[in-house]
Amino acid sequence: MERILSNQCKDYINKKVVLFGYVHNIRKLGGLVFIILRDKSGIVQTIIEKPDEVISSLGLESVVKISGRVREEKRAPNGIEVEIEKLEPIVLVKEQIPIEINKPIEYSKVSLDKILSYRSVTLRNLQIRAIFKIQAGLAEAFRKFLNSEGFTEVFTPKIVKTATEGGAELFPVRYFEKRAYLAQSPQFYKQIMVGVFEKVFEVGYVFRAEKHETKRHLNEYVSLDVEVGFIKDEEDLMELHTKLLRYMFNYIRENFLEELEMYNIKLPKIDKIPRVSFSEAINILRKKYKKSCEGDLDPEGERLICKYFKEETDSDLVFITLYPREKSPMYAMPYQENPKLARKFDLLYKGVEITTGGQRIHDYKMLKKSIKERGLNPEDFSFYLQAFRYGMPPHGGFGIGLERLTCQMLELRNVKEASLFPRDRHRLVP
Repeated sequence: MERILSNQCKDYINKKVVLFGYVHNIRKLGGLVFIILRDKSGIVQTIIEKPDEVISSLGLESVVKISGRVREEKRAPNGIEVEIEKLEPIVLVKEQIPIEINKPIEYSKVSLDKILSYRSVTLRNLQIRAIFKIQAGLAEAFRKFLNSEGFTEVFTPKIVKTATEGGAELFPVRYFEKRAYLAQSPQFYKQIMVGVFEKVFEVGYVFRAEKHETKRHLNEYVSLDVEVGFIKDEEDLMELHTKLLRYMFNYIRENFLEELEMYNIKLPKIDKIPRVSFSEAINILRKKYKKSCEGDLDPEGERLICKYFKEETDSDLVFITLYPREKSPMYAMPYQENPKLARKFDLLYKGVEITTGGQRIHDYKMLKKSIKERGLNPEDFSFYLQAFRYGMPPHGGFGIGLERLTCQMLELRNVKEASLFPRDRHRLVP
């Protein structure tokens, strides 16, 4: 008899089944023993009337094979239970688990540091693993939408010779006799690939050696990157981003309802995302909240701008556009009406930036000049500039932080909760 999963049991009422999984919980009631079995699809209640020595010795997380008959039981999870005819232990666990994982973890009693230190076990908690089912769904929806729009997925190097973006420190690595760095962005490569495929995307890790110790920063995270050619300006990119998020949110809503309910989240339907220029955002902060921001939006500024647009438009999302050019990357396209501004945008979601993007400079001479204006040597970027010497279309793109998107969607307390094995300033294991 072939194995079935716990969520398939409802299709086998009054039939015999074989289940494999982990002992999620054990309850004894009179002469009965209830074993909650967990597998990748969820949990199912099993029951036995006369437990033998093996069943009496079962510890939580023991790996077992159960043969039995499915029957209806309204009081059981999902309205069914499996009457055990035979239980075969595969791995017996005798040690006590350091953290109770068979019920919602109370962060008031267990620290995030302890949860992360025992990550191999705590990831088995139903609510915690739901985070990563949704995260996998977001990445899948990202790919599905872009593939349907004619994009080509690319895979770019993660060991590079030079920095791609200013402002973030780099992780140096020894590369034979040379010094190299872990890539802080696929930016240069995805732009080069626009000259090949016109529309490209990548799902990959990036590395930032910033010494942050905040609830919103990781030193290694997954970036969902998009780059597209033959655009008019950044407005095309924000329209594409809106369509993409609409698809991703709908995909999660339709396929991960149970996981969303664990966090009491109801995803809104995305129609049109409001937009505000950087200077207008600064004015709103000054007039509405008596807050002054110099040069860029700080975390409190982002939170207040989102609060303002939530109250005014009932939107959890808002685009901030037309940033000062001096605060923008060297490849950012200047705004023709005011060269002190760049065609750069950020997307804020529930108070946190999750996306940065914009139109890029596609003219070789203009790009070379911009590099020099930043005090950089164009020779250090010769491989990048090569593509522009031989013709590049007007183009632009954006990058979404997958962990931040997941964190904000589920209203988690710390972005580390949305990373399987987070890397921050102090954590290299597990």
